[in-house]
Amino acid sequence: MDSPRRTTTGRLRRWAFGLVVAALLAGMAVAMITTAVEQTPTIDEPVYVGTAVVYLQQHSLRYNPEHPPLGKLIIATGLAFADVHLDPAFDGDQSQLGRRVLYESGNDPARLLLLARLPVIVLTLLFGLVVFLFARDLAGPVGGLAALALYAFSPDVIANGSLATLDVPVAGFVLTSAWLLWRARDRPGLYLPLAGLAFGAALATKMSALAAVPVLPPLVVLSVRHARRDGSSRIAGSVAAVAGVALIAIAVVWISYLAVDPRLRWATPPDLPAVHGLGVLGDWLPLPQPYRDGLHVQFGFEDQVWGGFLFGRLYFGALWYYLPAALLVKTPLGALALGLAGAVVLVAVRQLRPAAPYVLVPAAVLLIAAMTGSRDLGVRYVIFVPMFLAIAAAGVVAIRRRWAYAAVAVLTGFAAVSSLRTFPYYLPYSNEAFGGPAETHLRLHDSNVDWGQDLGRLADRLRQRYPGERVWLVYKGSGVPPSYGITAADPLTAPAGQVHGLLVVSDSAAVKADDRLRALIGGSTPIDEVGHSITIYRRP
Repeated sequence: MDSPRRTTTGRLRRWAFGLVVAALLAGMAVAMITTAVEQTPTIDEPVYVGTAVVYLQQHSLRYNPEHPPLGKLIIATGLAFADVHLDPAFDGDQSQLGRRVLYESGNDPARLLLLARLPVIVLTLLFGLVVFLFARDLAGPVGGLAALALYAFSPDVIANGSLATLDVPVAGFVLTSAWLLWRARDRPGLYLPLAGLAFGAALATKMSALAAVPVLPPLVVLSVRHARRDGSSRIAGSVAAVAGVALIAIAVVWISYLAVDPRLRWATPPDLPAVHGLGVLGDWLPLPQPYRDGLHVQFGFEDQVWGGFLFGRLYFGALWYYLPAALLVKTPLGALALGLAGAVVLVAVRQLRPAAPYVLVPAAVLLIAAMTGSRDLGVRYVIFVPMFLAIAAAGVVAIRRRWAYAAVAVLTGFAAVSSLRTFPYYLPYSNEAFGGPAETHLRLHDSNVDWGQDLGRLADRLRQRYPGERVWLVYKGSGVPPSYGITAADPLTAPAGQVHGLLVVSDSAAVKADDRLRALIGGSTPIDEVGHSITIYRRP
């Protein structure tokens, strides 16, 4: 029987751990909300916001079919509190829809954007609890705290978790399904259905989750076999478990579409791209027709040739090593060291080895699938990597040696300091080995550094430091400059001899500059920067 002193000590310890968890999540919430308030729309957000408004008001699936509805329904939960104006007769494309909702219908774009971002912020915090619980299951409360700290201070998770986009939600749902499958080793009757719900939510958020489908059946079988304490394998039972999880996941996808339009009104677009090879298997999926048509759109994107930029090199096509290289630049060094060390420990230490398939295999399969893609646009496509690495890092704690605890404390502290130093400019973050956020644009582009998020900050800078000066603007983004009080002309439509004053250029636009813009920049002097994503030049 436990003594009263031991019971009190245990209770105090649980309270202390709870307070630390709450403090880490509160700090993360502050960082994300601050970022959400200060940043103007990134390139993708207006499309999702506009689509969410159409879901709420018209119950139509016609916009943004390349992504399933659930992520946009989550965004819509915030917009439901706004009286959004949109002409029901509007008939433009999805980019025009986003611009119409945010800027052309009398709505307050800052308020709408914040309301759209808040549900994703809440979801990101909930996924933090999943990280803590998953790591605690593997390495105890200390391991859980270490994993949560790495997650809560991850610049990429903070940056993308504060946006009304789909990357963090899909990664978090996949992570949750992996954790629930791990839990199903002890209580399959409870956790296998929940894992099906979580994985179905991932599939209903973004089609990239399909890459994890081959991982699901083996993990279900592993969990079912472990649940039978004798380790026996009954084929019928395993098949039934896999089928049950799959059916639940499929049902979630169907429900997400029916939640938008119970009658599932949908007309296949006449210009739908054709698919080849393994892509034809998508037409046989037991999923709604708009989902299968959306897969065609995604494969159409993959058939295009996209531009990329890595370590100062501009190229066309895709580099297989782009995403690992970008992760090397944008992951805090402490988190990278702990995550990789933890991955080795999960494989090498016998008592932790059963967790390796649940932590390392989903991340590896999704990473390999992403590396085969044609769009080298940012680490947001592999935002699940810092999530799973944070859990793997808890394995170092499980070694139960003083030096291991010390290493975890030092490296976690290093990662936290690196993250705090970049506040509130999380999107352009790069670690100290690559010069920090001020130099990210020299090595990466697009959503790694400049995704159109700093238009509002640019407006403030021009008003405060350069009032009344002539401004020439090359902006890469979805924001509308006049809506933020920016009066600027396009230098690419005027004779070079007339371009004098301030030349303001988005760093991603500078990377892809044609000869004309390159000449304008070459004849100018850089005098200022905004958010590490926009450079201000003075042109005599």
